[in-house]
Amino acid sequence: MRSFSTIEDQFLPLTSKGKPLDLEDAQCHLTNLTTLERLEWGLETFGEGFTLTTSFGIQSAVCLHMIAQLKNSVPIIWVDTGYLPPETYHYVQTLCELLSIQVKAVQSPMSTARMEALYGRLWESHNMEDLETYHQIRKIDPLENAFQMNNISCWASGVRGGQTENRSSMKPIELIRGRWSLRPLLNWTKKDVFYYMQEHNLPQHPLFDLGYSTVGDWHSSRPEGIEVTGRATRFGGLKEECGIHIAE
Repeated sequence: MRSFSTIEDQFLPLTSKGKPLDLEDAQCHLTNLTTLERLEWGLETFGEGFTLTTSFGIQSAVCLHMIAQLKNSVPIIWVDTGYLPPETYHYVQTLCELLSIQVKAVQSPMSTARMEALYGRLWESHNMEDLETYHQIRKIDPLENAFQMNNISCWASGVRGGQTENRSSMKPIELIRGRWSLRPLLNWTKKDVFYYMQEHNLPQHPLFDLGYSTVGDWHSSRPEGIEVTGRATRFGGLKEECGIHIAE
């Protein structure tokens, strides 16, 4: 079971050495590290309690390529909503074979058919509350269950500061739903991602060449246009975040 320290009435996960994390010191230290060094720090600091999450989206190959370079293996968790476009499932297969990585796919215990029977096609109502319900069932709950089952104390992801308003104020490591969230790519730009993938000959997501700068579920993603770019192409323009990276 995970160990915790209590600071200001919050339960904070301890490091692999059973010590509380000095958040201010960690944030300062991580600011001066490269992306690969941040991942190495996460593994060294949290050991078996450290994981990488991935969506297998447009930029996912970067963190996956870096995590594959670490001396010790790091578990990789992928939330499969059951509504991803076929291109994403093919991309998963391509990257796993290319990088020789193993990924744990996690899903909601509620099937897509059952969810639609009980709640309807939640994404079609253009209602924020319905979208929140959808994301809770298909994304947030499955991820949190996976964290709990694997005793995860710290999870790394590929979020970047330039993607959304919420992410622009993020720090290299913060508390999200009782666990440390590490952001190795926080200061990267779109160009940084593109050139890294070129340098290391990493394949682009198949939808990248069709104008997608971000991709999630097939029903909530679309290519960029003259008036709509970036995260505004997601969720029918109602929101920019699914909730996974938002602190309560």
